Formats: sequence, structure tokens, C-alpha cells
Amino acid sequence: MLALSSFIDQWGVLLSVGGLIVFMAYIMWDLAIKSKAGKFGAFIIFLALGLGVLGFVIKIAVQFALESRAG
Repeated sequence: MLALSSFIDQWGVLLSVGGLIVFMAYIMWDLAIKSKAGKFGAFIIFLALGLGVLGFVIKIAVQFALESRAG
């Protein structure tokens, strides 16, 4: 039972945060369009707000690398 709970916790967090990342990308795109930011402004919006997403992806990659090396 503990293994199933751990599995659900891991995948639940991954899928829910992944869904929030996709939603955040939509919000950034919509913000760039509605504010008429232009190409450079849209780039800055995606760069500034996308750094948080990049941090999450790097965390997953490092965690996977450490777990695969340990076992």
C-alpha cells in the first residue's frame, strides 16, 4: 500500500505541476498578445516568467540523475 501511495504522490505532483506549467505558458502567451508587446517584449515575458519553469525542469533532471546513480 505504501508503494502505491508513493507512486500516486510522485506522479500526481509531476502531472499537476506539469499542468500548471502549461497553463502558465498559455498565460504568458496571452499576456504578450493582449499587451501588444511585440517580438522582443514577448521574448522578455517568456524569458523572465519562464525561468521558474526552467528551475522545475532542472530539479527533475537532477533528481532523476541522482536516483539513477544511487540505485
